[in-house]
Amino acid sequence: MTHSLLDLAAGGLLQAGIWTLALYFLAATQLTIFAVTLYLHRSQAHRGVDFHPVVAHVFRFWTWLTTSMVTREWVAIHRKHHARCETEEDPHSPRHKGIGRVFWQGVELYREARAQRDDIAQYGRGTPDDWIERHLYSRHPMLGPTLLLVVSVVLFGAAGLAIWAIQMAWIPFWAAGVVNGLGHWWGYRNFETTDTATNLVPWGVWIGGEELHNNHHAFPSSAKFALRRWEFDIGWAVIRGLERVGLARVLRVAPSLDVRPNVPVPDADTVRALLAHRFQAMTDYQRDVIHPALREEARAAGAKLRALIPRRLRRALADDGRWLDPDARAQLQAWVAQRPRIRTLVEHRARLSALLDARAQDASEFLRQLQAWCRDAEASGNRSLQDYAARLKGYSLHPAHA
Repeated sequence: MTHSLLDLAAGGLLQAGIWTLALYFLAATQLTIFAVTLYLHRSQAHRGVDFHPVVAHVFRFWTWLTTSMVTREWVAIHRKHHARCETEEDPHSPRHKGIGRVFWQGVELYREARAQRDDIAQYGRGTPDDWIERHLYSRHPMLGPTLLLVVSVVLFGAAGLAIWAIQMAWIPFWAAGVVNGLGHWWGYRNFETTDTATNLVPWGVWIGGEELHNNHHAFPSSAKFALRRWEFDIGWAVIRGLERVGLARVLRVAPSLDVRPNVPVPDADTVRALLAHRFQAMTDYQRDVIHPALREEARAAGAKLRALIPRRLRRALADDGRWLDPDARAQLQAWVAQRPRIRTLVEHRARLSALLDARAQDASEFLRQLQAWCRDAEASGNRSLQDYAARLKGYSLHPAHA
């Protein structure tokens, strides 16, 4: 009898082996990741995809069971992150909160943000508000993890307790820590967005595709995060699989950019493409105008590029040193001021950036200013800038291919 009780306490009802426990753990944590990235993030927060009501409720239930997060609160906090990104109002900006705090204490920042009830009301609109949400999920968020703890211990014994503890830390570490922290601190960038978002790796597999964070900030409402041929988004693969069997409907995907040859002046197609791909336009400017000019400066000075200008300042030319500290920003400005050709290119970049940031203005005025910018670029005498203006005029949109 005593032996049976000890066995039950150690291994639970199932007496599962190590491989069964490992398989359950991986399946459970991956389902939690999918519930967050597919349902909370891509569907609820950004309306990029709709799921069949049964699938949506499975995700909502699993989120309640394994994380205690309330849909409305999570959505509101994430929308505020986009609306106030990299400002002091950003709920989890490493620039203002510190990378150490965001990485290790991301869950505490989440709790602080959920206490701001005015923000929850403002940014959480359109999320589920049915009977079960009001009376169970939102009213008793901790009941889910408590229920999961009981089930885990009953089924798996002491091992179930250990698995439950790791499950409780899974989203706080990978989402609140890694994505919100490292995703604005380290990695590569496909797009020169107006924040510090980065792609951690080009293969978004372990955390549902959220690794492609810079891509997401460039096209927030896109249900697909992989935007380069070498990138892979496992979350998108799941969405496509559900779509094929009628359980998902993709609403928005980032449009692809086409470049028409020999367009004499920017037109309505150019404007539409620029409004959708303003970050690609700034990325192209950095790659096709600034970088060649820096290499020419280095050749003229008979020096290597890293000796001409430190890498940190070189990268900061992409955004006028917005994220540099005051001393480094002053150093960059002084360096640019001493080089008339670079200064001209930086001034043109700033003008174009301001024009694209003011995209809410009247379309005809936007087009007029864009045409003026292209004329000035063509008259600059700088071949790279002239080629860039010619390419920019040919921007147009093609529907994105899955």
